[in-house]
Formats: sequence, C-alpha cells, structure tokens
Amino acid sequence: MQRYLTLSELSAKLGNRSRSAIYNDLAVGRLPQPIKLGARIYWPESDVDTHLRNLRDEVA
Repeated sequence: MQRYLTLSELSAKLGNRSRSAIYNDLAVGRLPQPIKLGARIYWPESDVDTHLRNLRDEVA
C-alpha cells in the first residue's frame, strides 16, 4: 500500500530540514513534486525514496 508523507514527515525523513529548504529543493528539482489532495500536499514515500536514491547514485 502506498504511504503518503506530510510536510512534517518529509522534513523528519530528510533530517529535519526546514520548510523553506524543502521548497527550495522542490524549485531546483532535488525533490519530487507533491500531490495536492484538497487543501493539503503529500509526497508519495516511494517517489521520495526513489528520487533520493537516484540523486545519491548520480553523486557516486
């Protein structure tokens, strides 16, 4: 089953990055774009994990 992360959960997963740092990462493509459901935004956890793994592989 797909798990969706809130902004606070994403922040914790990324080592407690600030909200502004997360939005900067979104703007430059270091994080996948969120999904808007109603008035809230969520990130599919599998998309975040895949995106971070790909970035790590590019650096290595």
